[in-house]
Amino acid sequence: MRCALISDIHANLPALEAVLDDIAAHAAVDATYHLGDLVGYGPWPNEATALIRDRGIPGVAGNYDSTVATGYPHCGCRSQGPAEEAQAHESYAWTRAHVTPETKQCLGALPFRLDLRPEGGHVSGGRTIFLFHATPTLSTVYWTEDRPDDFAAKMAGLVGAKAGDVLAFGHTHRPWQRELAGIHFVNAGSVGRPKDGDWRAGYVVLEAGEAGVGGVEFRRVEYDVARADAAIRGSGLPEALADHLRSGGAPTPPAEPA
Repeated sequence: MRCALISDIHANLPALEAVLDDIAAHAAVDATYHLGDLVGYGPWPNEATALIRDRGIPGVAGNYDSTVATGYPHCGCRSQGPAEEAQAHESYAWTRAHVTPETKQCLGALPFRLDLRPEGGHVSGGRTIFLFHATPTLSTVYWTEDRPDDFAAKMAGLVGAKAGDVLAFGHTHRPWQRELAGIHFVNAGSVGRPKDGDWRAGYVVLEAGEAGVGGVEFRRVEYDVARADAAIRGSGLPEALADHLRSGGAPTPPAEPA
């Protein structure tokens, strides 16, 4: 089984379109799945959700999806300082005000977790690919690359993972992978709002079968970031969100002294 995993689209329609085009043209995958956070921060929450729905791409609920769907008072996002927290609150309010009832229904229907069996459910001891947004317990916990091995082992134990299985997730917007006791842990990064200093849309191609994981390929795709920039600035969302897209989340260097 060769599958594409896309995560954290965050209402960035040009980035999503570019990734889906890249998957169709180059990735040669059997199926595509999303790992949540279809909406938030970007100006196309309804369009991005509709495109995922219309393409028949199954996936799981991110924290932004479930909080918007249920009207929760906060998006469950972690911010780096007061300015970013203010932007998150403003973005969340904007998103809740602009999603249609149909979009809310789609977001609310997303499951918390999906389990894939590449060899079929009739095979005892077959491989499982566990898909969730952040961790198997909550969609708001940040599973960063610097988490220790015992944390990864605990998460694997919670889903009953064994050697050859895969735990795939997103939420941090930073792609990484690790193998521990034969279990693979894969963070798919972000399609629409990377935070690793690379502005290009990111996704993962995972190859898994009877022999285990055959490969994990992190792909980056250029997209029309100027279109996204202009749409954010014309939407009423904080303009700093457009700056983030252009920088890939990299901190702005201090100005040189005069």
